[in-house]
Amino acid sequence: MAISLSKGQKVDLTKSNPGLTNITVGVGWDTNKYDGGKDFDLDSSVFLLNATGKCETEKDFVFFNNLEGGNGSVVHTGDNLTGEGDGDDEQVKISLSTVPGTIDKIAFTITIHEAEERNQNFGQVSNSYVRIVNDASGEELIRYDLGEDFSIETAVVVGELYRHGNEWKFNAIGSGYQGGLASLVKDYGLQA
Repeated sequence: MAISLSKGQKVDLTKSNPGLTNITVGVGWDTNKYDGGKDFDLDSSVFLLNATGKCETEKDFVFFNNLEGGNGSVVHTGDNLTGEGDGDDEQVKISLSTVPGTIDKIAFTITIHEAEERNQNFGQVSNSYVRIVNDASGEELIRYDLGEDFSIETAVVVGELYRHGNEWKFNAIGSGYQGGLASLVKDYGLQA
């Protein structure tokens, strides 16, 4: 049974799941009633961070225009333009054992595409979550439901996988940002 996390909670991933190497990180969301005449396109992005919490190169930023990072250890499965349907809206596959040693953290974010132009924000989003699934068994190991804590934010850092010695842990962040993806890119050390 999956461990359900609260904001700020940290949980061990690999120590309590010996032999875990390949995982899928799924994110999902629904939009509230929205009648702005434009599509509501949320995007998941992944930042591969060094010990200082920054991306070393553009290749450490994995998103719909760069689907692979960490020498192939992190793979985004593609952009969902509508969020329609049940289950994960977007997924990232990670081979924990082959993530380069220079990567200390893997941050998972969700942003709203063209949020300012479309006058959209996370106050119009519900049922958003991040979950981690064991690829070998299909078992959901960790789930973090973000709740309805956001209003004017256009980007959310949902959580981070991070190294702790030889093990991987997960931290449920749930931190909202204004300024969308450009704000996150800058904070993680890249040029917007």
